[in-house]
Amino acid sequence: MRSLFNAMPLSGSFINALGVAVPDYAHSQHQLAHFMVNALQLDEPARRRMMALYRQTKISRRYSVLADYGQPVGQFTFYPNSPNLEPLPSVEQRMSVYQREALPLALRAVRACLADYPSFSVHSITHLIVVSCTGFYAPGPDIELLEALGLPGTTQRLLIGFMGCYGAFNGLKAADAIVRADPQANVLVVCVELCTIHFQKPENPSNWLANALFSDGAAAVLVQGTARREQSFQLQSFHCDLLPEGRDQMAWTIGNHGFDMVLTSTIPDLIQHHISLMLQRILEKKDLTVGDVDYFALHPGGRRILDLIELELGIDRSQTQHAYTVLNQYGNMSSATVLFVLKAIWDELAESVSSAPESILSGYSKRIAGVAFGPGLTLESMLLLVHVNSVQMTDNLNDGVSAETLELIEL
Repeated sequence: MRSLFNAMPLSGSFINALGVAVPDYAHSQHQLAHFMVNALQLDEPARRRMMALYRQTKISRRYSVLADYGQPVGQFTFYPNSPNLEPLPSVEQRMSVYQREALPLALRAVRACLADYPSFSVHSITHLIVVSCTGFYAPGPDIELLEALGLPGTTQRLLIGFMGCYGAFNGLKAADAIVRADPQANVLVVCVELCTIHFQKPENPSNWLANALFSDGAAAVLVQGTARREQSFQLQSFHCDLLPEGRDQMAWTIGNHGFDMVLTSTIPDLIQHHISLMLQRILEKKDLTVGDVDYFALHPGGRRILDLIELELGIDRSQTQHAYTVLNQYGNMSSATVLFVLKAIWDELAESVSSAPESILSGYSKRIAGVAFGPGLTLESMLLLVHVNSVQMTDNLNDGVSAETLELIEL
């Protein structure tokens, strides 16, 4: 136990602000299913299979930079106004959309992130890390984002590309290393993905599934070497693993008409069989077990993956509910998705701390395990510890909260 009055500012590596953003066009899953049925000109049995697949995803809506998914033929601005969408947009056309739309969406996420931290100045950013796997151009989104934020050209930049749904973990690892080497660094990590510009027509299970799951979104995270006064997520440790047997089960290549995805039905089973060992390895570093984790920030790659992880670990839905909620409300936004889950946990804990004095202690002691996966088959994990900083608690003492209630448990 340690007293509030003797508490020193926490040092290490901390997420001190998070922000998320989606494009303007929201499309219901039912609407998207009809778009695909029409585009593929399916017969009645195939139409029923398609509609069933979209219902089984448990996604209610997804967001896109493209209005076409909610428009009738004749009003498309990206796809050809032909019944079968032929000829499909070229790689060049798709990358043109990415170059036009990625920056505005990324900026929305950054503004949301920094709006949550009004005492921080954008001009204090020393490092910018951009993560994306859905587009390429140079000078790229890292330089354009730097310029849009008014940062100097001396700001250090890193662009992490084509890693897929676990890319955010690599961005956070880099930020963690930077602030541990330089505690004065202020690192902004931005994930931006435009998955919906990569719709593909060939009738195979991979395309059907990818078209049913993926969507557009962006997220931004500020990582610093000192905990923020209101609330922080401390980055404690990371662990990664590679499953060669899954190498051909998830892949992402560039074809003549866009990005082609391989996504097989064996992926959930592979993840289920290895998730326990991966989490055991990262938790052992802190002498912890699965039972010591309060929240699981799971990348919602699909409903079946979430269900099997939950079953394998023997954990309660209350610990994973944010992943299900994000999947339902947004779909799979590749690298940005797990940060949406973290943001949902962040908001819940912040509300809990502010709503009742008794919740300050529980808010401080929460542990979060994050998990994501992607091509390789790659499994990534991280362990975070929630902090409510002593400065904020001292302020609350002035509001009549007892010192006993505000005592911290050092984990």
